[in-house]
Amino acid sequence: MITLNDRKMEFLLLLVLILCYGSLSFVECRAAGLTSSFVRSEWPSVDIPLDNEVFALPKGHNAPQQVHITQGDYDGKAVIISWVTPDEPGTSQVRYGTSEKKYNFSAEGKFKNYTFYNYTSGYIHQCLVDNLEYDTTYYYEIGDGHSARQFWFQTPPKIGPDVPYKFGIIGDLGQTYNSLSTVEHYMQSGGQAILFVGDLSYADRYEYHDVGVRWDSWGRFAERIAAYQPWMWSAGNHEIEYMPYMGEITPFKSYLHRYPTPYLASDSSSPLWYAVRRASAHIIVLSSYSPFVKYTPQYKWLAKEFERVDREKTPWLIVLMHVPIYNSNEAHFMEGESMRTVYESWFIKYKVDMVFAGHVHAYERSYRISNILYNVSEGPPYPVPDKAAPVYITVGDGGNQEGLASRFREPQPDYSAFRESSYGHSTLEIKNRTHALYHWNRNDEGKKVETDSFMIHNQYWGSNGRRRKLKKNYLYKVSKSRQLNYGL
Repeated sequence: MITLNDRKMEFLLLLVLILCYGSLSFVECRAAGLTSSFVRSEWPSVDIPLDNEVFALPKGHNAPQQVHITQGDYDGKAVIISWVTPDEPGTSQVRYGTSEKKYNFSAEGKFKNYTFYNYTSGYIHQCLVDNLEYDTTYYYEIGDGHSARQFWFQTPPKIGPDVPYKFGIIGDLGQTYNSLSTVEHYMQSGGQAILFVGDLSYADRYEYHDVGVRWDSWGRFAERIAAYQPWMWSAGNHEIEYMPYMGEITPFKSYLHRYPTPYLASDSSSPLWYAVRRASAHIIVLSSYSPFVKYTPQYKWLAKEFERVDREKTPWLIVLMHVPIYNSNEAHFMEGESMRTVYESWFIKYKVDMVFAGHVHAYERSYRISNILYNVSEGPPYPVPDKAAPVYITVGDGGNQEGLASRFREPQPDYSAFRESSYGHSTLEIKNRTHALYHWNRNDEGKKVETDSFMIHNQYWGSNGRRRKLKKNYLYKVSKSRQLNYGL
């Protein structure tokens, strides 16, 4: 028997369909751009002292520390678990299972260490745990004897076009009091995994032995999240650490030793660029500080990776990079122009939904625009509205000691929808194949404040032909079962 509440729910679902497949979305409306009038009062933009409790060493001799996980394969059925033992290698084994303190399985990893000037790292363990079940909580233990430590993580749902999932987006984090505020606010968000757009520890702002020390402190600082849910890493300029005055000339040395990525799973030749699929999203990570022009390894890999994207299975296509392509701040203005000229046309062709970047220590969101018509000799030499373009979002506002980038260019360019010089983090909550909710959350005097939010419509499933087909199929399913999740 169909009740009145059933009728109301069916009406609401149909209303959502109409809204989802309408010709306009919040992002596509070309309202005048807004520069926030909010003035950020300064918290200490200095690194937290090393004796602060946020960097506390775990108890026990040679206890594992700096624990963090990332996705370990292409499709989300594996994790790479990493940790450091400070005094001796110990075991590289991970013991895990689906019940707390009952570990039915084990995996063996490897360890390594490295030197940086006169600093020698602890023993860095990395272990691949694979063949996991989707949508399952796993408990894991690492370390020896009384110093062993226990954690847990949740695997993502099985890949599918209407699988809901919530990502956090953080960049340029560092280890200041502002960084701590960002981390604590994210922990309240309900996010399930973090897309990190580069500049982790800012250890390169130190010299000699302290570079390594500040990598260690940041690892302990981030552990409160990173041991429990995966961070998809991308490298920023502060990971390069080219320091010839110290005899250190190998780029990304500390980063590559400490933060592995599943690059081989996407046929990449470098850990600095790779791709993963998670729930209903296909995520591509690019390296702003590696060669990317035509014929380079990154260029060739990206051309193949775009061809591998299956929007029938993973409708949401997201790109991460460190240097923003569109930016109206005086800081790092037009630094992303060279990558834009190489890749922007691909972003349009393959209907990328969102491009997240960091680098600029402020927040900014663009309209859907492109500048692919200009070719030096003809075409408008400025960005123009383009419904096929992604939304570009800069979230280099995690909280590092360099402080905020507070000087925006005036007048606000037509391509800029919203901008504010504050600290914060973002979340992207995918509802189904057609729409997702995005929020940027300001850190306001230690309080989490949702400041910029909008509904984004999927580029691939928003096209007219697919929209009509999808609407027909969905209306049939709604009238038959009324069990689909439309994100209400």
